[in-house]
Amino acid sequence: MKIEIVDERFDPWQSLVDYKKNDLQNNPKIGASSVFLGTMRDFNEDSDVTGMELQHYPGMTEKYLEDIVNTAIKKYKIIDGLVIHRVGVLEPTDPIVIVATWSEHRDNAFNATRDIMESLKAEAPFWKKESTDKGFRWVKPTASNTETEDTQNEAQ
Repeated sequence: MKIEIVDERFDPWQSLVDYKKNDLQNNPKIGASSVFLGTMRDFNEDSDVTGMELQHYPGMTEKYLEDIVNTAIKKYKIIDGLVIHRVGVLEPTDPIVIVATWSEHRDNAFNATRDIMESLKAEAPFWKKESTDKGFRWVKPTASNTETEDTQNEAQ
């Protein structure tokens, strides 16, 4: 497992290749890989966004990410997981986060990657401040899609 917070622009695809080559060493048990890449877009809530500052709580954030990846490893029986998340000042099109999982079967990898990303988005200790044409604003975390789906299923 690799959890990394970076404060400079990074190449998510090179990071992924390096991890698979150096850490997973072409593990023959791996039958599936799933990757999510999040990038900064130039709009949010009907406003143009020219930049964003991502802040985190050092030490606490990494621990939280380790916990969510460990939970996914146990829940979905994945072989390994990778999360690299950017902090600092970002511009549109900059990579923000890469989440990757490896497992014997595709469903496990797909589901684990989604759970990790949804939990990270909804609950991880990151704070976003967007720069818009109207000034700066703090972005509130959103409820995970999984939680929303669970709530909708319970209501039926």
